[in-house]
Parts: sequence; C-alpha cells; structure tokens
Amino acid sequence: QVQLVESGGDLVRPGRSLRLSCAASGFAFSNRAMSWVRQPPGKGLEWVSDINSRGSTTYYANSVMGRFTISRDNAKNTLYLQMNSLKPEDTAVYYCAEGRTPEATRGLRDYDYWGQGTQVTVSS
Repeated sequence: QVQLVESGGDLVRPGRSLRLSCAASGFAFSNRAMSWVRQPPGKGLEWVSDINSRGSTTYYANSVMGRFTISRDNAKNTLYLQMNSLKPEDTAVYYCAEGRTPEATRGLRDYDYWGQGTQVTVSS
C-alpha cells in the first residue's frame, strides 16, 4: 500500500522558517522523482519544486527560488522542503507527490500518488 505522509506544517510569522517532511512507503522511492505542490486558500494547485530520484537535480518555481530547498534521503524514504524567509503568500496546503519517472521536471504533471497535505500558514 502506497503512503505519502507529510508533516511539519505550522502557523509562523513572516520571515521565519519551516521544514516539511514527507515519509514515503509502498513504492520504489529511490527510483522516482518527487514533487512538492501547494494549494493556496481559494486557489488551484501550484507546483513548487521537483527533485530527481538521486537528488542531484532540483527545480523551483520562480516564486520560491532562493528561499526554498528541496532534498531527499533515499535511505530513509523521506522527502524534505526547507522553507526560509516565509511570506504570507506562501500560505497553502503543501502536498508531496510521486513523479512516476526518475527525472525531475518543471511544472505540474500527472502524479500517481499524493499525500494528504500539511497546512502552512504565514501570518503576523
């Protein structure tokens, strides 16, 4: 049974940091690229970042470039998103998703598996 379980979301003030985690099980995590996708309140899905299966290639949306860092630990089957200098516009439910192929891509694509999401709220 495939599971993707996100954690680490919280309510934080602007300028602060958070690290999200996504624990994966039930599929060949180390052979799949992974994505972070977010959904702001009242809006559609937004692609945030991608990482290839080996962790050697990463891509970011322009809105988070230089502030967010995606990484993975294949030994632990875990994906991470380090979020620094958070802004109110980063407020969203953040999802991890399995990318079907080993290669990272830019933008949303078809995903076989999603997590349940974790809420990030940035507000003063």
